[in-house]
Amino acid sequence: MNLAELTAHEASELLARREISALELTNAVLDQIDRRESTIRAYITVLPEQAREQAREIDRRRAAGESLHPLAGIPTALKDNLSTQGICTTCASRMLENYIPQYNATVVERLRAAGTVILGKTNLDEFAMGSSTEFSAFYPTANPWDPSLVPGGSSGGSAAAVAAGEAIVALGSDTGGSIRLPASFCGLVGLKPTYGRVSRYGLVAFGSSLDQIGPLTRDVTDAALVLSAIAGHDLNDSTSLAWPVPDYRRALIPDVKGLRIGVPQEYFVEGMDPDVARAIRQGVDQLAALGAAVEETSLPNTKYALAAYYIVAPAEASANLARYDGVKYGLRVDGHDVMDMMDKTREAGFGPEVKRRIMIGTYTLSAGYYDAYYLRAQKVRTLIKQDFDQAFKNFDVLAVPTAPTVAFPLGSRIEDPVAMYLTDVCTVTVNAAGLPGLVVPCALIRGLPVGLQLLGAPGSEEILLRTGFAFEQSQDWRTRRFGE
Repeated sequence: MNLAELTAHEASELLARREISALELTNAVLDQIDRRESTIRAYITVLPEQAREQAREIDRRRAAGESLHPLAGIPTALKDNLSTQGICTTCASRMLENYIPQYNATVVERLRAAGTVILGKTNLDEFAMGSSTEFSAFYPTANPWDPSLVPGGSSGGSAAAVAAGEAIVALGSDTGGSIRLPASFCGLVGLKPTYGRVSRYGLVAFGSSLDQIGPLTRDVTDAALVLSAIAGHDLNDSTSLAWPVPDYRRALIPDVKGLRIGVPQEYFVEGMDPDVARAIRQGVDQLAALGAAVEETSLPNTKYALAAYYIVAPAEASANLARYDGVKYGLRVDGHDVMDMMDKTREAGFGPEVKRRIMIGTYTLSAGYYDAYYLRAQKVRTLIKQDFDQAFKNFDVLAVPTAPTVAFPLGSRIEDPVAMYLTDVCTVTVNAAGLPGLVVPCALIRGLPVGLQLLGAPGSEEILLRTGFAFEQSQDWRTRRFGE
């Protein structure tokens, strides 16, 4: 048995029975990092000695008879845009290459309170702006299924770490699909919670009205475990929802009888790989065979979502990244006056994709263009939300593709921003409307994974997890992992 290939709940059971120790589990994952990281490059920072000490502490507490959280002792990776006290938080940018926060993000505090073992910080597209994890200032991350391919982005490092056995679970962030897309490309479960369900305090902001933190895991049970640990109201985040946090594992019943599932046709976009479309429809057919009532439906404003997203998100990024001026923290490149210093700092500190989005955002917010672009995009966003509100009067869940293709070759789209942005065409609507979205593996196409995306109304994570769990239990996916 390779301990690094266990799910969190499998490992938790072994730990509780003392058949393995947290230190043994952590060492197994660190060994996997040593073996595969030179190829995968999932991490920016690895913390082996800190991880081992945290594991030893969990073993001491368990030996003393303490009642521990199910995630206690589980080796966990954190996307490197989550603030970690005393540990570099780079956002994969030269701008923050040496930035060490003085505080932990709320989700980090909650994972530490649960007793997880923090392995390190994972690679991402710079400031989470990308769909392939090629826009890191340091190096691209490879897909463990085929290292010549991208892992998806922007949480590609977190996804690759879990898929390669270099972490048992990981956290990512999702602004327009950045958890769900890597989950699909890497054969994982990825959950983007309802906006406000998980505190954003300590998440380095990209698009403040769109960002949300969530788990990348090997199965739905692990996603439920992690969400239960990190969800909940936080006074440090004014957008955090004061909703009670259920034990999401109680929702995991392999039964979808009576659930109404809609299939919006607008998500089967022009240019979609026919094999991907076929795999998604077969996944929907499987849900119908399990007893769900499946019906086609329409979300007519979906066709405007990508254009609206790529106005709203860069506009918010432009405002959020204005703080990186060489004065307060991060990189500073001296100049002959303050303005020259700011210009030189931003020129050296930001990569090409971040600069592109800042320029788009600044343009759309400028005088004379605000009404024509930004305000109109926000109105489209309202129409998209109204489409979903109407759909959820008739359906419990919507089932759609996650991406138009399987993972694509490294370098194939990096010089073509439009082709790269089209990767997000099936995911951005969820962020625009603040909805939860769950991706579960549903097929292999040419040896590469495809994820079925399940969407729900705000606060419907339990229904999504139930649906995903029932679908997962009807598959043999766990036997098709960790191929090398």
